[in-house]
Amino acid sequence: MPTSASPSSTTGTLVLELASAEALTPEVRRLRLCRPDGQALPPFTAGAHIRVHLPDAGAEPTRCYSLVNSDGDGLVYEIAVKLETTSRGGSRFMHQLAVGERIEVEPPKNDFALHDVPHEALLIAGGIGITPILSMARQLQAAGRPYALHYGARSEELMPYRMEIEELAGAKAHLYFDGGELSRGMQLASLLGAPQASRHVYVCGPRALIDATLTEAQQLGWPRSHIHFELFSAPAATAADRSVTVHVARSGRQLDVPAGTSILDALIAAGCDPLFDCRRGECGMCAVRMLDGEAEHRDYALSNEEHAEGMVYICVARACSRSITLDL
Repeated sequence: MPTSASPSSTTGTLVLELASAEALTPEVRRLRLCRPDGQALPPFTAGAHIRVHLPDAGAEPTRCYSLVNSDGDGLVYEIAVKLETTSRGGSRFMHQLAVGERIEVEPPKNDFALHDVPHEALLIAGGIGITPILSMARQLQAAGRPYALHYGARSEELMPYRMEIEELAGAKAHLYFDGGELSRGMQLASLLGAPQASRHVYVCGPRALIDATLTEAQQLGWPRSHIHFELFSAPAATAADRSVTVHVARSGRQLDVPAGTSILDALIAAGCDPLFDCRRGECGMCAVRMLDGEAEHRDYALSNEEHAEGMVYICVARACSRSITLDL
């Protein structure tokens, strides 16, 4: 359960208080956070997120949440949190947080910023993925820049911010309610159309939506530099995942990695000190050369050529072979 006691702030973090909370849908809760003394918060740009520290969360002590509001008066951070049925504790904690309680938060970081060259923005969101996309729409609207917003959910009742989006964007907003039937949702091929040098695509939502958008864009000939997305979770394990023996070449160590454990986590548990950051296959910090073996690549950053040269992201990659050797 959340605590009303002030957490001990670590260097570079903020202690914020929950100023207000409300249910946007049966699953999604809007939270507005401010400094207890009412002072201004560090500024941010559309697409930014904050990292919330969870008390007693064990090996995964933080969760990232996109900021929904524009920078505004600089006094409030607004986030929206969906209560996940398979929550690891983060969404449950945020749904139990009471007004007046305090949490420790890292200042905003933006890995999903709007491209700085003038362009038309095609914004695509699914479900709770609307949070950074709505912030972008607000910034673009305020600046008078061209954009279109496509947003899908199962039903009107399960679509957070629906009325605010309609009021903000008007005819620029296109809403889809598929009732769980993909054929009634966004038709990505026609929505994306032929690539244009003056258009960039921004997509956030379920991994299936992001993967489908990337696939369609690639088939239509869109340059990868014009497709922007953000994930806050690693790919889920599949029934096909297998255990693997990892040989650490430089030390000569050998690790047995179970199917449900990432290679990165196994290395950390064994006392190794690999570089890493996002744990989602995006940032590149944990890229390692594979000297022997065959990998299943689940990252979103390495090119086919880099995969062929043996580079792997150990936070998300799985092994197709029984063993692999890493240049570590």
